[in-house]
Amino acid sequence: MKAYIFPGQGAQFSGMGKDLYEASAKAQELFETANDILGFSITDIMFEGSAEDLKQTRVTQPAIFLHSVVLSQVLGDAFKPDMVAGHSLGEFSALVANGALTFEDGLKLVSQRATAMQKACEMQESTMAAVLGLEDQVVEEVCAQTPGVVVAANYNCPGQLVISGEVAAIHAACESLKAAGARRALVLPVGGAFHSPLMEPAREELAAAIEQTTFSTPTCPVYQNVTTTAVTDTDQIRKNLIAQLTAPVKWTQSVQQMVADGASEFIEVGPGKVLQGLVRKIHPEAEVSSAALG
Repeated sequence: MKAYIFPGQGAQFSGMGKDLYEASAKAQELFETANDILGFSITDIMFEGSAEDLKQTRVTQPAIFLHSVVLSQVLGDAFKPDMVAGHSLGEFSALVANGALTFEDGLKLVSQRATAMQKACEMQESTMAAVLGLEDQVVEEVCAQTPGVVVAANYNCPGQLVISGEVAAIHAACESLKAAGARRALVLPVGGAFHSPLMEPAREELAAAIEQTTFSTPTCPVYQNVTTTAVTDTDQIRKNLIAQLTAPVKWTQSVQQMVADGASEFIEVGPGKVLQGLVRKIHPEAEVSSAALG
């Protein structure tokens, strides 16, 4: 069975999507529609902008979503998922790809999500850190024992977990994690504490937008970050999507569940190859590749 997987923030690169735009009239139409919906020329930033330009959350999230969704649509009949999943932001791309959301509604939600997250980041100084070489349980215990807000945020693969929270709490947790035997505990250059309780204002704002958006029955199950199990019920999809902003991204568990449910081939749709690397570490026997035109 084929699992199509969609990357999240951090996969962007300068020039992204230009090859798609030049190769397909369908892609051009979708990109131009996106410019109209967003009210600025995101294609200019994607195709010609610097890495610094692409790092702004209001640009990054729609840019990655666009690259992924346009590629999935341009693939046409070659795009045949038995199941889909996305890492954080990538969940929105996955839901457009499997028909649960329209392209236009997906893009509007991603844009609103990016703006809401940016605002939440500005309300309180916060950050994230990557922890390598420890069991998940040890990281969770250290977070629980550290004063302040600090939680496990991204379960990326065995031995790689990202924590999220208040700046002082993250720094304190990093010292404790190194003492506990972490190979590395490295503060990341991110705008704030994504997938932590500090994103509650963004969750409330996005919840209102999601509640007003129409969701359709998807063509195949989506394995959502919050529950990690196969979901096709639109009410459940909506609920999980709202919870996602303050809940951890359980990527390791999602991939393990997809494998348990029959996935043998994982195809990454969008910029970069980050998810392919994670899948290899989670399930070395899996066949992994990038979606490509032609």
